[in-house]
Amino acid sequence: MKLTTKVAALGVAALATLSMTACNRDQTPAGGATGSGGKPIVIGLAVANLQADFFNQIKQSVDAEAQAKGVTVQVADAGGDSATQVNQIQDFITRQVSAIIYIPAGATAAGVPVKAAQQAKIPVINVDRNAPDAPGTTFIASNSVAAAKTLGEYVVKQQNNKGNIAILQGQIGTTPQVDRENGFKQAIDASNMKIVTEQTADWAQDKGFNVAQDMIQANRNLNVFFGQADAMALGAAQATANANLSPKPMVVGFDGDKAGIQGVIDGKIDATMVQQTQLMGKMAVDNAIDIVNGKQVPAEQLQEAFLLTTKDKDKAEQYLAQHP
Repeated sequence: MKLTTKVAALGVAALATLSMTACNRDQTPAGGATGSGGKPIVIGLAVANLQADFFNQIKQSVDAEAQAKGVTVQVADAGGDSATQVNQIQDFITRQVSAIIYIPAGATAAGVPVKAAQQAKIPVINVDRNAPDAPGTTFIASNSVAAAKTLGEYVVKQQNNKGNIAILQGQIGTTPQVDRENGFKQAIDASNMKIVTEQTADWAQDKGFNVAQDMIQANRNLNVFFGQADAMALGAAQATANANLSPKPMVVGFDGDKAGIQGVIDGKIDATMVQQTQLMGKMAVDNAIDIVNGKQVPAEQLQEAFLLTTKDKDKAEQYLAQHP
């Protein structure tokens, strides 16, 4: 009888311990955000490629806002590979995260993770890139069409409405590539300038350098290089410097990442459009919390990007110290 009583007592104690453990596992830090049923909010952040400063800026902002709001973030870096990212988001779904912040690694199969998450009733917040065939619950990005048009108009003005342009494109079909192309061409089509060559360099500086070199060899009468990302613009700037072109072509970029801003300060590139990466990361977390708690959010939330030129060095230093 005594042995039976002891075993029963141990069993009750074990059950009590398990019960407390289960309760603690579902708790969130004091003041932290919770979802339905008071469960802690866990956000899966699927990043296209953390080797790029632009995506790192967003991740840093997501981490900071999540910590401030008392929610957990699990990060998956696709390294620029769409197939890897599909698997990573499936893992998020298996873990039953509360919401997914999704920056597609490419245009190919970009809608697959969104559809899978929607089937699992997990909301998706798309940032920077959207999947036209399967948009997320909301899309947070720069207004790249308007920003690229502003950049194009600046180019036309600086070039006195004449000259030949080369465009280094990002990954073909991705949202920023398509929108930046459209916006820039709106400005150029309204001018007397001419786009004589364009080719993808996949957002990369080394590819931008090689592509720009080929463009120069094919046409030495190029007056402007537009890199649809700062990395490609910096590659083009190096290629034009090596070619000793006279007059020196104008080089402009897009993103406003640290290297691009420093490139403007150093005079390597003439202008860039600075995106509000810190704001977009913060918005993504806040929207995730709202959606999990049943609040309605806009389907599309486009933010302004800021023109930064070599005349704005004080502003450039401010952006390096605290990115918008």
